[in-house]
Amino acid sequence: MSPSFSKLFVATSLVAASLTGAAPLEQLQERSAKNTTKPKVIMDNDWSTAGFIPYLLALDAGWDVLGLVSDTANSWALQTGLHALATLEVGNLSCIPVHKGADYPILNTPELFQTWEMVHGKLPWEGAFAPENLTYEALGNDPTSGDPSRISKSAFFEGYPNTTFASKDAAWFMIEQVRKYPGQVSIYSAGSLTNVALAVRMDPEFAKNAKELIIMGGYIDVNLLQVTGSTMQADWNSDINLMIDPEGTKIALSAPFPNITIAGNVANQVTVSQEYLDDIYKVRNPYSTLMHEYYGTIFPLWDETAAAILLDPTIVKNTTSFYLDVDTAPSSPSYGNIHAYQEALKPTAQNLQKVNMVVSVDGNRLKKWVKRAVQYPKTCANL
Repeated sequence: MSPSFSKLFVATSLVAASLTGAAPLEQLQERSAKNTTKPKVIMDNDWSTAGFIPYLLALDAGWDVLGLVSDTANSWALQTGLHALATLEVGNLSCIPVHKGADYPILNTPELFQTWEMVHGKLPWEGAFAPENLTYEALGNDPTSGDPSRISKSAFFEGYPNTTFASKDAAWFMIEQVRKYPGQVSIYSAGSLTNVALAVRMDPEFAKNAKELIIMGGYIDVNLLQVTGSTMQADWNSDINLMIDPEGTKIALSAPFPNITIAGNVANQVTVSQEYLDDIYKVRNPYSTLMHEYYGTIFPLWDETAAAILLDPTIVKNTTSFYLDVDTAPSSPSYGNIHAYQEALKPTAQNLQKVNMVVSVDGNRLKKWVKRAVQYPKTCANL
């Protein structure tokens, strides 16, 4: 991004939060009063320059986004959280707090991850645990491996944030909100499940008192797709969100949430064309500009698919359900992948949860929702 482009975004952003990271008290009180009857969601993701669409979708659908949470998946939780702050600031949405998630998964580390790859083969996308590459970062990429507190400012094509994180760590914030609104808070996770797992372990009632958990991930029966096409096709069919923290994934997906929905294979269904990006860019604002310039046409609407399923389940055309386990054996080539069971054959030595797996969605409706949310985004003034 050119310096002039960066200045444009800063100039068009009205920063609602102070440098301490807290929105003005009056603004928070007013927003809380408005949102007492709205459905509520906490959105946990490895946020990026063009990763803002899920929360724009939620706001467009009339949901109360209680806060954003960052996690370590595509990059470290600090970097992804700063992207969340920056993209909120771009659209005058800094009244939504951002809570930094855990730096590391429950057990996994870059060294362990790369050792597993030496035995079982490399993943086409290694996320935050790819070997450190400072040259790559200088070209505008988020940091990988090395120090989790390292920041790559060159990756902030949306502009570097002026706001800062809210005071509570992600897991405590999630617990606090679920206790405050029992049975009302949906948990959306489109990155790793580390923060959810920590909340489950820290509060035995967390999962029961949440409304539901929906995740982007949980691919199944995709091994053949990983070997019969390009490495990009293998990337589409690998499960980095789960594999970067297999133990956290198992903790989260075996917790007694009233409802668990996974958007795995279906997330590859709806793709993006240049024509679609150009159409969105006909209405110009900071978000449509960022999407047009940085979303690209390589990947499907992954996180957006999961968000749409959460926000309006009528978009789902077909679904199935089964009992789900997660492979947590580092000696296994399926480490971090899910395994499905029908009820008659499920294990008896562990309490697995029955999950809903979405098989197909209405892609045209999804594209319409994304287009509207990006072209006419909500701001703090109308939340």
